[in-house]
Amino acid sequence: MENTYEIQNKKEVKKMIKRVLLCIVIFLGVITLFSSFTIITAGKRGVVLNFGAVSNRIMEEGFNFKIPYFQTVKKLDITIQKEEVMATAASKDLQTVSTKIALNYHISANQVNILWQSVRGEYKSVIIDPAIQEAIKASTAKYTAEELITKRSEVKDVVKLLLSERLAREFIIVDELSIVDFDFSKSFNDAIEAKVTAEQSALAAKNKLEQVKFEAEQRITQAKGEAEAIRIQAQAIQNQGGAAYVNLKAIEKWDGKTPIYMLGESIPFLNIK
Repeated sequence: MENTYEIQNKKEVKKMIKRVLLCIVIFLGVITLFSSFTIITAGKRGVVLNFGAVSNRIMEEGFNFKIPYFQTVKKLDITIQKEEVMATAASKDLQTVSTKIALNYHISANQVNILWQSVRGEYKSVIIDPAIQEAIKASTAKYTAEELITKRSEVKDVVKLLLSERLAREFIIVDELSIVDFDFSKSFNDAIEAKVTAEQSALAAKNKLEQVKFEAEQRITQAKGEAEAIRIQAQAIQNQGGAAYVNLKAIEKWDGKTPIYMLGESIPFLNIK
């Protein structure tokens, strides 16, 4: 027969067990409660998985309810992202061209579940990078190497159009595209440099010729002006009496002193006789 101490001890053990179980239940309840909610931060969407299978439900920003232990949530960024890719292709005239592309894009908020189902979170390497390579190769082949430089804006528009159409089928939206740089082979760069140098030399020679022609025309115009002035002056003198008029003008300017000439030359406007 158990004594009082043993009975009391068993009661304490049972109470302790109950307390532990209650704590466990409360702990599991708290975990379950918190597991029933998830927070989707700004600029993201949540893809709901039912035992790993993608569902049609897409969680918006803020607090969202989910079934604990049954549903999991994968969060995808829908803000504008940037991707830079290098691509090497051949131009229309078979020049090797390395192109650096900067792409701004975002994934469609209403189709994140489909995108997750097809490629999980690997859409950059699986979809975007190959699409950029394909668009650059298709676009570069339409232009010569020189046209890629002179028609850079047009080339950009062609690449952007091709890429937009390709990525839209995968629910990825192109926001902007920039051609950061074109890089050509050394032989092509040398040829372009030689051509530019030749064009600059030809332009300098043309400008020099134009300058010479302009200066010559100025001299001709000046000479014509001087000849016309002399003609007008001579005509005026002739109209005023010729030599007599010249002598009269000389007398008007004479200061009354007789000029002395070492060689005995006479004064032009005095007739000694």
